[in-house]
This record gives sequence, structure tokens and C-alpha cells, in this order.
Amino acid sequence: MKYRYLGRSGLLVSRISLGTMTFGTPDWGCDEQESHAIIKHYLDGGGNFIDTADVYAGGKSEEIVGTFMPQIKRDEVVIASKCYFPMGIFPNAQGVSRKHIIAACEGSLKRMKTDYIDLYYIHGPDPVSPMEESMRALDDLVRQGKVRYLGCSNLFGWQIAKAAGVAARMNLESPVAGQYLYNLINREPEREIIPAAADHGVGFICYSPLGAGLLTGKYKGMTEPAEGSRHSFRTQVDGPRFWHPRGFKTAEILEQVSVSSDIPMAKLAVAWPLKRRFVTSVIVGVKNTDQLAANLELGDWDMPDEVWQTLEEKTRPQEDYLTFFNKLNYNRHFAAAEFHNVDAELP
Repeated sequence: MKYRYLGRSGLLVSRISLGTMTFGTPDWGCDEQESHAIIKHYLDGGGNFIDTADVYAGGKSEEIVGTFMPQIKRDEVVIASKCYFPMGIFPNAQGVSRKHIIAACEGSLKRMKTDYIDLYYIHGPDPVSPMEESMRALDDLVRQGKVRYLGCSNLFGWQIAKAAGVAARMNLESPVAGQYLYNLINREPEREIIPAAADHGVGFICYSPLGAGLLTGKYKGMTEPAEGSRHSFRTQVDGPRFWHPRGFKTAEILEQVSVSSDIPMAKLAVAWPLKRRFVTSVIVGVKNTDQLAANLELGDWDMPDEVWQTLEEKTRPQEDYLTFFNKLNYNRHFAAAEFHNVDAELP
């Protein structure tokens, strides 16, 4: 397993992260026994980065991680969780107000039976709570030793910049990680999210590299998700993300490249973002150890350059004018000197 530094921090995480959204989800996930087998197999394979959230399976995912804790050497494992989504019906059970952030963190610590969370994310943007309030509450958790590092997920690029600016102005802990939907189907983060993250030292972590299974070829030729599949249970969420003409077209392109390169579609889909220098880790979610074994192969396997370039060119979304205009101008600045910082390049 290869490891990468998380953003500007000194924290090393495995480039394959274990997602736990499937844990405790009876319809399309796995039970506690299978979840524990998956965690063990992942750690034995060299992984050290486990990703969960309070909202996953209504807290059950964190509880399953918690019951596995006695088998973990805590300091050797990096555990990430998140807060933001509703965890009850009372008025303050959501968002990133000071009250909810602190209550949510306490709840996660109890469910996971741990004294601290290595990486704690804001799981989404709160249009009401002031950024100053949220960042101060998160900083308090770090200073209390309950959280080690901060992250954000699903924020806009300008919100990443604002969070970093507020942290700098108020001398608070700043986010070092950003978790986003990023795969061959959805490359929207390349426009604003990734440049903002790179500029502020925020490590980029991808989820749903397989497009909820669409990029494995399992739904080929279907007009509706197969009964019992993840897509059938999560149509409201995954449908708008992947089940559309662009998603099907991307799956066709990936299949063509898979055939010509003799590399499985799923392997290509997960490995593609790992060729990006700004990507710290790719989250894989599985429901059995067989699925995990295939993903762990990518811990130290790199896609051939020519295959990556083919996928990059064939799936690149149409660029709007601002991206086109600034790429031309960036290249003009870069060409003026013998060397330049490649991290400043636009994706």
C-alpha cells in the first residue's frame, strides 16, 4: 500500500480509504460480522484510513466501527467522521452551528468508543450558521483533544477559501482535507473545487469512484436499476449523480478502453483519480471481502500513462469560457520561466 500526505499536514494516509456507508445497511450493505471482516482485511492489506459519518445507517456504521475498536491499535489507524446532516427531529439536530457540531462530535465519539477522531469533516454547507461560529467550534474540539485534523465535504470552492480565510484571520485550525464526489462521470470539481483546495493546502479525497457500480459495467443495457441493487435502493440520491446519458456514455467509453487495454473497468475507474497529484486518497465502499480484495490491489498499482490519457481526453467535459480563457493565460505565465509550480496548473 502506498501512502500520501494529507494536504499541508504531516499526516500520512493510505491512498485507498475504506468507506463504511455499507456498514449496517441491510438492503444493499452488510451486517456487523461482515463489516468487521472487511475492516480486518483492509488493515491487514496495509490500509490505515477508515471513513465514516454519523448519518451513515443512522449511526449504525459508527457503532460497528466502535465494536471493532478493541482489535485496533488506535494510534496506527486514521479514522474520519463527519457532521451536518439531521441526526434527530429536534430543531438543532442538523447543520454546523456550535451546538450541533459539539453534540455531533460527542455522539460520534460515544458510538465509536474512542477518545478522539483523527479527521472531522463538515459534511455540507450550512447557509445560516456563520463560518466564524463553525470554525471556532471545530477549533475548540481540536484544542480539547477530541479531534486531530479538520476537513470539509461538499462545500463550494468559495466556501473552502472562506473557511481558510476565517481560520487565518482568527488564528484557528484550518481544513486540511476535502471529500468530494469525483470520478470519470462527475468531473465538476475540476472547475472550482480542486483549484481552491490546492491553493489552500487542502488534500483532495474522492468518493464514489465507481459511480455506484455504473462504471463496473453491471448495469449495461438496463433502462432501470436491477431490483435489489444499490441504485434501486438509492435512486433518489444516486440517480441524479450517475443514472443519466452522460453516465451511460462514460461507462461505454470505459468499457472500450477496458477491452483495448485488457484492464477491468472497475480497476480503471478507481485508479484513474489516483494519477492526479492533488488526489490524496480514493474511498472504496464494499459489502464483502471479495470486493475489497480487488480494490486493495490498487493500493500500489498505477495505471499506464497512455491508458490514463485516453480516459482523460475521452471523458473531459466541455470547458466553459472562463476555464478555457484562463488555461491559455496560465500557460503564458508558466512559459515565461524555466520552471513553475505544477500544483498551480488547472486540472
